[in-house]
Amino acid sequence: MLLFCDIVAVMNAFAVKLKENLMAVAPISVIVLILHFTIVPLETLLLARFLIGAVLVVFGLSFFLIGVDIGITPLGSQTGASLAKTNTLWIVVVAGLILGFFISMAEPGLIVLADQVGEVTHQQISSVSILLVVSVGLAVMLSLGFVRIFSSFPLHWMLIIIYAVIAALAIFTSPEFLGIAFDASGATTGIMAVPFILALAVGISTLKRDSDKSESDSFGLVALASAGAIIGVMILNILTAATEYSAELELPSAGYGSVFDLFFHKLPGILQEGLTALSPLIVVLIVMQIFAFKLSRRAFRRMLLGFIYAFIGLLLFFLGVYGGFMIVGAMVGHTLAAMDNKIFLLLTGFLIGLVTMLAEPAVYVQTHQIEDVTSGYVKRVAVLIPLCLGVGIAILLSMLRIVIPSISLWHFLLPGYILALGMTFFTPKLFVGIAFDAGGVATGPMTATFTLAFAQGAAAAFDGANLLIEGFGMIAMVAMMPIITLQILGIIFGKMSKKRGIE
Repeated sequence: MLLFCDIVAVMNAFAVKLKENLMAVAPISVIVLILHFTIVPLETLLLARFLIGAVLVVFGLSFFLIGVDIGITPLGSQTGASLAKTNTLWIVVVAGLILGFFISMAEPGLIVLADQVGEVTHQQISSVSILLVVSVGLAVMLSLGFVRIFSSFPLHWMLIIIYAVIAALAIFTSPEFLGIAFDASGATTGIMAVPFILALAVGISTLKRDSDKSESDSFGLVALASAGAIIGVMILNILTAATEYSAELELPSAGYGSVFDLFFHKLPGILQEGLTALSPLIVVLIVMQIFAFKLSRRAFRRMLLGFIYAFIGLLLFFLGVYGGFMIVGAMVGHTLAAMDNKIFLLLTGFLIGLVTMLAEPAVYVQTHQIEDVTSGYVKRVAVLIPLCLGVGIAILLSMLRIVIPSISLWHFLLPGYILALGMTFFTPKLFVGIAFDAGGVATGPMTATFTLAFAQGAAAAFDGANLLIEGFGMIAMVAMMPIITLQILGIIFGKMSKKRGIE
């Protein structure tokens, strides 16, 4: 009877996830179809693979998120609670290093970004090196975040110090690596890492006896972890011997005979990626079960089942992404950028950003979270509209940077982060953590796949453009905008709260 109830619960949850992910992928698919029948006609084989890829992405994300919910997130919350019970700082730090590294290595968005870097540079910058340095950087910052919670160090001061270090490293970082570094920040805090890190944060923050501080400390850990990704890539660039990199994007073509041949061709490599990503976390689960969790057999089997769902989800997701989804994204971006009238490229970029945020399930969760935290005073629609507009503008500006190569990424990121960090002094502390965490929410699966390919396809259309410089940096722009948008919202909320208090 219990087994039957579990199956029914999982099926109901899967139906909900399926609907959410269909809403996330459908707008992109509609845009592609509209462009196909108007100004960007696609080969029939490519279009068919795109539609099959879109279906695989929907089902893959649904299976994966079910696995995250019943296997990976409980691992994070159980581990956080176990670490809090030890009340020993060095154990917390070591656990943060180990868990941060493995969870980053398993993040789908980061795997896609690393593969894309390796592909366009013909492995001059290897995908493995990007995965490793980003995961190490995230792990170190996750541990420092645990120390911050342990020591009650103010979040805004820690963010200012870390971004000052990033600004210093940026002086010695080549333009080719700058976009990759900031893109890695957004890509690594995706659908795998964010719920796991948040679950860890909630567990670790119970070390605090002050409930108000405990609540505010549960935010901000994602922001610190993502900053580690930036630092890791920058240090890789500074330490590497090479100074020049050649990069090119192979334009998509039908190839591989039938509709399904390309998917079968990609399957062996994807199987290996999925096993490599999840195996270390399964080992962590087994070790923690033996030494700390002591879960019942039923609860332990349920968590293991979650990892099986996650593996199936990764397999389907990567098949969809590499088999058709990103290929068409690159083709659409390239075709629009090659047109004489660049307004179509800019408007399409804005529209993609707008509809992606409107349909992103993680955005739905966060807007409800803000409504709950403010006791309903800040309505979710008041958060959703500026968030969507901000991300749309971020992708539009990224396209503008491709069209006008004299505009550098740092022309946007430097004043943007100076503004964001300056606002931390005036923003209610709870909103500071929520705002900086929101960068990971905005850079969801659609941004790390279709939109990334769209930007690279557009960059490849210009003979004078450097694919490593102009083709990357879009994820960084998308990650930055919510930080500014939600802090502005926080400041407004703070002033209104004071006004209500006076009245």
